[in-house]
Amino acid sequence: MYETFYGLTGKPFQLNPDPAFYFGSRQHRRAMAYLEYGLHQNEGFIVVTGDVGAGKTTIVRSLLDKLDPEQVVAGNLVSTQIDAEDTLRLVASSFGLRTKDVEKSDLLLALEAFLVSVCQQGKRALLSVDEAQNLTPRAVEELRMLSNFQFGNQALLQSFLVGQPEFREILQRPEMEQFRQRVAATCHIGPLDLEETQHYIEHRLKVAGAIGPIFS
Repeated sequence: MYETFYGLTGKPFQLNPDPAFYFGSRQHRRAMAYLEYGLHQNEGFIVVTGDVGAGKTTIVRSLLDKLDPEQVVAGNLVSTQIDAEDTLRLVASSFGLRTKDVEKSDLLLALEAFLVSVCQQGKRALLSVDEAQNLTPRAVEELRMLSNFQFGNQALLQSFLVGQPEFREILQRPEMEQFRQRVAATCHIGPLDLEETQHYIEHRLKVAGAIGPIFS
């Protein structure tokens, strides 16, 4: 009803992340720059954290939408509290590999062969993990082990880990030291200030079809 009243073509404040509504605040531009830096480096982990609703997933999806599939093969998964081996299977599945009734050793071989094939085609492989705060320490270790895959001197997998602030606390645990050494950059997205909040609201309304100011 309110869409018709205000002349909108869609819902400006829907809950599901939508790359079309990406708003480049100072902090979001910085986070995007870190992710793009990670793509340029093509190795290690880029960690982006922020509170619920901070726009983390929207930033990542906005970047993924801009990637050339002829240059980057991207896998995406939303982590839940599953064990390490299931995390490995989800990674393989995100790249389209068969995982049913496959032993872990064969799964690792298949993943490595796939990543080598991607590299030989002149492409790069990117893994994006959302809700990273739900990863168990063993699951994080499995991801770290995947970062060991190399072809010559070139790393075969670049990873983005996106999660809520508690993921930063998880990474500070003593058992995470080896993983921290593989982190190329970290970025935290905080709340918008008053001016940016106004611009954010106006941006979403405009994307949803608003013409001119709706609110004073």
